[in-house]
Amino acid sequence: MLSILAAGSVFFPGLFLLSKQCLKRLPGLRWSEGDAVMVSARLVSSVQAVMASSAGYIISTSCDDIIEDQHWLTTSYILFAVPYFVYDIYAMFLCHWHKLQVKGHEVDNGPKSKSVALSSYLRREFLMVLHHVVMVTVCFPISVFWRQGKGDYFQGVMFLAELSTPSVCLGKILIQYKQQHTLLHKVNGALMLITFFICRVLLFPYLYYVYGRYASIPLYQVPLAVPWQCNLGAALLMAPQLYWFSLICRGALRLFTGRSSRSRSPTSPSKLLPDGHASTSQPANGYSGRVATLDPPTTMIH
Repeated sequence: MLSILAAGSVFFPGLFLLSKQCLKRLPGLRWSEGDAVMVSARLVSSVQAVMASSAGYIISTSCDDIIEDQHWLTTSYILFAVPYFVYDIYAMFLCHWHKLQVKGHEVDNGPKSKSVALSSYLRREFLMVLHHVVMVTVCFPISVFWRQGKGDYFQGVMFLAELSTPSVCLGKILIQYKQQHTLLHKVNGALMLITFFICRVLLFPYLYYVYGRYASIPLYQVPLAVPWQCNLGAALLMAPQLYWFSLICRGALRLFTGRSSRSRSPTSPSKLLPDGHASTSQPANGYSGRVATLDPPTTMIH
């Protein structure tokens, strides 16, 4: 168990540092520190998503009995992925820090400026940070110990929620390089909207439906048949997914109907960047209700 945790603790930060150095040194790229940090963070999230989805597919297709059947990969991948949440909190802060520097909000690298950046990061990313902390402190012990080897199928299906993450990360990169006008951004946005809805919004209704078939009871009776802790956990995990999906839908409406910030009242000159773009300070997770883009957070549920 400890060896798997240690492997995850080395793998994710190591992949981040390696990809950052490659992006900064490869001929033809030689990106700045900030660009390399933000792209590397999204690359690591995408790699983790592919690994989690692959593990979820293997687990869910290997379990004939959705309650009793077990697969060794379930607990192993949970242990391996737990350090990712800790790493990602720091990676999101680095992205936030470099965005502030690009926008000219923080130009001093001293302790005071870092403390201000940390405070603004925690305010802006409170829900995301809370989500990651809960994954480590609550969901991890529940998944590994409280389940007592039951329901590996459900755990595997929940891993499949990560199928939406690569399109999320690509959307962030496209927005980072101001490619919102491209066909790729629109196609990726549509894919992200569909995968997020199927893999995250419909996830828990599907799990309740599967259990209802297993127990031969109607869907509406399932919440009464399962332990109250399951209902509470499902509600707490689904709530932020519904919130984020509502923001994605707002962005999709603006993107595909052509509505943008130009349809609003003019932005004051003091809020414009030198290239003429409004300086709407986006959170590090990319959400903004004021821009015509699709850019949800990179998150996962286990």
